[in-house]
Amino acid sequence: MTIDIDDSAFALGVVGAGAMGRGIAQIAAAGGFRVLMTDARPEACREASDFIARMLRRRAEKGQCSAEEAEAAIARIEIVDGLADMAAAGVVVEAVVEDLDAKQALFTELEHCVSDECILASNTSSLMITDIAAKCARPERVAGAHFFNPVPLMKLVEVVDGELGDRAVGDALMALFARMGHRPVRVKDSPGFLVNHAGRAYSTEALAILAEGVAEPADVDRVMHEAAGFPMGPFELFDLTALDVTHRSLESSFRQYYAEPRFRPSPETARRFAAGLWGRKTGAGFYRYADGRKVEPPEEPAPTTLPRNLWVSAADAEARAKILAFLGGLGAGITIEDGAAPSDGALILVTPLGNDATWAAVDEGVDAGRTVAVDTVVDLERRVTLMTTPATRPSSRDEAHALFAACGAKVTVIGDSPGFIAQRMLASMVNIACAIAQARISMPDDIDEAVRIGRGYPNGPLSLGDDLGPGKVLAILENMVRMTGDPRYRPSPWLRRRAQLGVSLKTPDFAD
Repeated sequence: MTIDIDDSAFALGVVGAGAMGRGIAQIAAAGGFRVLMTDARPEACREASDFIARMLRRRAEKGQCSAEEAEAAIARIEIVDGLADMAAAGVVVEAVVEDLDAKQALFTELEHCVSDECILASNTSSLMITDIAAKCARPERVAGAHFFNPVPLMKLVEVVDGELGDRAVGDALMALFARMGHRPVRVKDSPGFLVNHAGRAYSTEALAILAEGVAEPADVDRVMHEAAGFPMGPFELFDLTALDVTHRSLESSFRQYYAEPRFRPSPETARRFAAGLWGRKTGAGFYRYADGRKVEPPEEPAPTTLPRNLWVSAADAEARAKILAFLGGLGAGITIEDGAAPSDGALILVTPLGNDATWAAVDEGVDAGRTVAVDTVVDLERRVTLMTTPATRPSSRDEAHALFAACGAKVTVIGDSPGFIAQRMLASMVNIACAIAQARISMPDDIDEAVRIGRGYPNGPLSLGDDLGPGKVLAILENMVRMTGDPRYRPSPWLRRRAQLGVSLKTPDFAD
């Protein structure tokens, strides 16, 4: 099945004039295509048309296009009365309520209104394309076209092939959306498609850390934003997207993947959902909001008493060197011990990978009361995460805090946890991306590019794993499985094989 997007008679139909529909209509018109737009509420189309006109004229004011180009794009949008007026469309994209029955009914009606060559695409974010197409007489012409909000700014669209879909349909949509200025990525039909699927660990692992009493929401957000470089911490993101949406999405994904442990939700969201703590929209969530602005919990002032003697574990030579290099400016006031064992009274720093501080202290045979663990996987310059054992004395904890603060670092102190905060979250994110590649949901380069654009991550998850080192990611996960017994951390075969071979996580299988 093919469409001729160069034909002057080609038109894109858009059903649904809400935020997503009007965004799709805007980029199509700006891309030079005639647009037919309809909605069950006629006034919604008028509002959308006015909104699009304002946005396109604003682009012209900013010099992003000429005034003539903006007016020509506005003129290409035509409001039509209903589905019967979609007969001229070569492609119709629906952006209606996220309800399977509603979408199935819409598509079965559309089939009687459009030509035999017309492609039907759904902008669904959570429903399976195969399910939507199941009631159609010709399911092979139904595909997914999952855009992201706001559509004109989020330059990504997932083109989803249903189980009965014609490959040529997806090919045609890839070409069409590229002409509209977006980056299309090809995705196999699966719950959450690609971007939402890949982003699950950022939510579920943060919730697990909170549920285990390891750290507070602000601690997790500071570490992931400042030390790991993400644009927003997971709990800030929960509050922004609203927990009434996220909670349902987490539970739906878990069910759709038949209780896959990697997507296990948390009672934390269930309680907060029931309490109405949904985030910014309700004035309180994981944070409180005053006049719409987040109230940031204050950080405790750093202690000032430094240790006299410091022993840094040599179990990981690279991690030890990183700590000593960071502490190099402290001067001669602290004795750095080089022996195989610490002297009595020395502050002990350990650098576990996927293990907790207790395991490191016992494994290395050092005094747990003087032991503090340091996460060296992320950038120490931006924020240092320290982890104590249940036996760590407050004086040793405070000495470690003061030590790094004296070098200008912001410091977060957390409870004992396999993998700290960043290690377990980053490794889980990389692992899910590897599982996506293993399942052939999308190609490695597309996985990276889609997640980077769609989630705003500092890098795609497979590239992130390469930066950390596949062997290091594998070690974190293997140690977490050993410590917790939880299958959510079991390494993907894709990850294990590439770590063992010493090749990039973006290395495709021979069959690809």
